[in-house]
Amino acid sequence: MDKKYGAFICTGCGIGDTLDIGALSGVVSGEMKMSCKTHEFLCGAEGRALIEKDINEEGVNSVVIGACSPRVMQDEFNFGGDKISVRANLREQVVWAKAEDAKADFVLELASDNMRMACAQIKKTELPEPYQLETVNKKILVVGGGVAGLTAAVEAAQTGYDVTIVEKSDALGGFAKQWRKQLPSRAPWTDLETPVVGSLLKSVEASDKITVKTGTEVARIAGAPGAFEVTFKPAGTSGEWDAPAKVGVDEQDKIDKGLMEDPNKEFRKYTDKNSDAEGFGSVILATGWNPADVSEYAHLGYGQFKNVVTNVEFEQLAAKGKIARPSDGKPVESVAFVQSPGGAEHDKDFPYCNSVTSLVALKQARYVREDNANAKAYILYQHMRTPGNMELFYKAAQNDDGVFLTKANVMQVTEESDGSLSVAVENTLLNENMNINVDMVVLAAGMVPTTKDAPIINLAYRQGPAFLDLDIFDGHADSHFICFPYETRRTGIYACGGVRKSMTVEETMDDATGAALKAIQCLESVDRGVAVHPRSGDKSYPEFFFQRCTQCKRCTEECPFGALDDDEKGTPLPNPTRCRRCGTCMGACPERIIGFKNYNVDMIGSMVKAIEVPDDDEEKLRILALVCENDAYPALDMAGMRRLGLNNLVRVIPVRCLGSVNMVWIKDAMSAGMDGAILLGCKYGDDYQCHFVKGSEIANKRMDNIGETLKSLGLETARVATRQIAISDYDKVPEIINEFVESIVAMGPNPFKGF
Repeated sequence: MDKKYGAFICTGCGIGDTLDIGALSGVVSGEMKMSCKTHEFLCGAEGRALIEKDINEEGVNSVVIGACSPRVMQDEFNFGGDKISVRANLREQVVWAKAEDAKADFVLELASDNMRMACAQIKKTELPEPYQLETVNKKILVVGGGVAGLTAAVEAAQTGYDVTIVEKSDALGGFAKQWRKQLPSRAPWTDLETPVVGSLLKSVEASDKITVKTGTEVARIAGAPGAFEVTFKPAGTSGEWDAPAKVGVDEQDKIDKGLMEDPNKEFRKYTDKNSDAEGFGSVILATGWNPADVSEYAHLGYGQFKNVVTNVEFEQLAAKGKIARPSDGKPVESVAFVQSPGGAEHDKDFPYCNSVTSLVALKQARYVREDNANAKAYILYQHMRTPGNMELFYKAAQNDDGVFLTKANVMQVTEESDGSLSVAVENTLLNENMNINVDMVVLAAGMVPTTKDAPIINLAYRQGPAFLDLDIFDGHADSHFICFPYETRRTGIYACGGVRKSMTVEETMDDATGAALKAIQCLESVDRGVAVHPRSGDKSYPEFFFQRCTQCKRCTEECPFGALDDDEKGTPLPNPTRCRRCGTCMGACPERIIGFKNYNVDMIGSMVKAIEVPDDDEEKLRILALVCENDAYPALDMAGMRRLGLNNLVRVIPVRCLGSVNMVWIKDAMSAGMDGAILLGCKYGDDYQCHFVKGSEIANKRMDNIGETLKSLGLETARVATRQIAISDYDKVPEIINEFVESIVAMGPNPFKGF
C-alpha cells in the first residue's frame, strides 16, 4: 500500500505535564518527517475525531499514536483493517515510570526515542494478508472413547460439527464403564452418584453428527489444521507405515544435527499410500490414562498375594456387586487402602498419585461400608488431598465410625494361612506402631497418561511422531500449563482428561468441553486465515525468501510447534496453519530470510537504529531492552502504573517472543555504540511460563553464542544479558533493570561509541 503517515501525541494522563510537547512534536515532524498533532485526550470522542478527520480528508492510512501502552485502549485506536496503527508508550513507560529524581532532559530523550522507534516501526510495517486454505475441513477427530472423548464429541456435535470418535477397544466408555459409582458433583458433596458415562453413551448413539470407530487406532496424522489427513489401522496391528520408532529428546537432537539416521524418515515422507486416509480439521486427544505399575514395591505383596489389588482392580470387583475376596470369594469385612508405598520411601506417594487417588480411596471405603454395616475401612496415607468442595466428602468419611484415616508408614504386608492380610504400620498420627488385620489391601495406583510410553497420534511431522520434551511433564500432553491448558505442542491438536493431567470425572467433563471449544475455535480461525493462539486473530504468518536459504535447518530444529517440515534437500516446508506466529524461526535464521509483514528483522533493526546514541556524554548511556510482549512487557507497564520508577537510560522494544530475537539486533546495537543490551523474557525450565514453550530458553542459548562475538570485538560479555520475568514480577522489574544498568555504568561507555 502507498502509505501516508500521521502522528498524534496525547497530552493527557500527565504526559503534557511532564514532557516538553513542542520539542517532542519537533522530533516527529523534523527528524521523522511526519505531520504531528496533539490533543489532550486522544482516546476520547474529540481526540478520535481529530485522527479520523486526517484519515478521511488527508488520506492518512498509517497512524502513530504517542500515548498509553499498546496493551490498552485497543478499540479506541483501531481505525479499521485497512489502516496501520502503531503506538509509542509515553504514559506507562515514560511519564508514569520516571523516578522521583529523574532529570527532565533524560525523560524527554526517552520519550523522543520512543516516538522515533514508533515512526521507524510504522515505516517498515505492511498490512498482513490472511493465509487461506482453498478448502477448510471442519470435521473434528476425537481420539479416545472414555468420558473425556465422549464429552468432547457430544459438545462439538451439539454445536453443529461432524465428529468421529476413534477408540482402540471394542466398546466406548473406558474405565468409567467399570465403575460402581462416581464421586459427588453437587451439594451436599457427600453422596456418591450414578456414573455419567451411561448418559454420555446414549447421547453419542442418538447423535447423527457423531461417527464411531471402535477397535481402531490412529496409524498416522499428516497435514495441518484445517487439512489433517488421518490414516487408521485395526487396534494392535503394526506395519511398515504405522509403527514409528520411539525417539527420545537426545536422539532427536542428534537426528536434527545429522549425527544419527532418523528411524522414522520414511514414515514422515509417506503421504498417500493408504487409501483409507480421512480428512479432519482439528483433533482432540482424549486417550486417558493407565494405572501405574506398583509391582516394584515387593514389601506390599502385589503380584504375590491374591487379595492385594490396585484401586482399579478393586473398582472392577465393586462394580460386580458386593465385594468379595479374589482368593476365595469370601465377603469382605475389612480393607486397608494404602496411599503411599511406605518402607524407606515413606514420605512419598505412589507414582502419579494425586488428589484423585485420595478421593478414590474415600469413595471405595464407602463401598466397603455400604456392603456391610459392620465392615471396617482403613485409609493409610502420607498425603491426603481433597481440594475444594471435596473437603466435605472427606469430612463425611471422618464422621463414619467404620472408616479410619491415619497418616502412616506401611512397612510390610504379609499373608496369613486363611488368605487374610496383616499390614504392619509405623509413625501413625498417634505415634504408634501396629498391625492391622484385613481381608484385602488396595494400593493407590496413580494415573499414567497414555502419551507417556507411546506416540498415540503418530504425527507425520519432521519433528517426530509424538510431542517433544514430554518427559519433563511425566508424559502429560502440554503446551502452556497456565495460559493455554488445552493446547498441545502441535497446533490444532487439543488434549483433555487424563492425558493432560489427573482429574475427576467432573473435572474431565469440564476439560473436554474446553478442548471441544478450542478445536472449534481452531477450525473457525483457519477458515478466516488467522492465528489460533496465543496471538488469536493475527493475520500475519512467516514468509521465506528461499533463494537465499542455505538449508541450515535451524528454523526447523528450533520451531517449538512443528510448523516446518523440510524437503529432501533440507529446505523448509512451511505449514502456515500450524504456525503460532512466535517468530522463533525468524530469530533462528542466520541469513535473515524469514519475516512477517508486520514484524521482521528489518523492522526491529530500524527501530534499534532510530535510537539516538549520544557520544559526548558519559552520563547518557544507552541500553537496549528487548522485551517479551507476553510477560515482561506487561510487568513493565504495571511497574509504571504503580509509579515504581524505571531507569530512563533503557530503551524498550517489545518482541513477540524472545525466541524471535535475531542476534543481528544485538550486534547492530553494540556496533552503533549502545552500551548494553538486555533480554527480558518468560521463565523457562521445568516450570516454564513461556507462551511459546521454548522461546526464552532458545534465546538464552543464543546469547551464550553472542558472548563469543563480543569477545572478538573487544567488548565485555557482561554488556549483554538475559533475565527471566513472570508477569507478576512488576515489583521486581525496577531492581532487575537498575542492577543491570549499574553494571554497565561501572564498565563505562561502549568503546565503539562515536564510530
